[in-house]
Amino acid sequence: MTALLLGASGLTGGYCLQELLNENQFDKIIALSRKPLNMNHPKLEQIITDFSDLTNLKSTLKAEVVFCCLGTTIKKAGSKEKFKQIDFEYPLRVAQIAKENGTHTFALVSAMGADTYSLFFYSRVKGELEQALKNLSFPSLIILQPSLLLGDRKEKRIGEDIGKVISAVLGFLIPAKYKAIHAQQVAKAMVKLSLQGLSGTIIKENDEIKKV
Repeated sequence: MTALLLGASGLTGGYCLQELLNENQFDKIIALSRKPLNMNHPKLEQIITDFSDLTNLKSTLKAEVVFCCLGTTIKKAGSKEKFKQIDFEYPLRVAQIAKENGTHTFALVSAMGADTYSLFFYSRVKGELEQALKNLSFPSLIILQPSLLLGDRKEKRIGEDIGKVISAVLGFLIPAKYKAIHAQQVAKAMVKLSLQGLSGTIIKENDEIKKV
């Protein structure tokens, strides 16, 4: 099978790429990213794009499964508008092309608290993307809603660093649903679920991801 991966240069996307390269059921991985990856592999095809115009790539973006790990923060994006472009418009654009190309399974790393009616802009955008993907009616839509992600990021996120300290010190007081989770565990669950022949929309919350 062929897998299309969005966000391979990010934390979860990097782990997802490793899982896919090690999975025998995938013989080709197309990594669609804004930055070149510092690696080569016989199964890996890298496509560098800014996502603003994917028209010329439509015939290339053919895969049985799409894994979307694309995401940023409002601070890193620079504005709410740019954040929504990266976290909503780009994934949806790829999803629309994938659906037209016959993709069976679309797997998304969303976030805990994603809700179209959320008072928080970040959570609202995540919820809007989930709903937009549901509207595309993929045969199989897998949505993971992790809590705080653990792992070695290339850039520092102060809020996450504080969260990690709290999680380490007071972890025993935090309910499983809200505990931090390692990005590699999310990636493993994402790939594993994609190979289970699931139908319809499957949503896994933070504590459920740990049980996959």
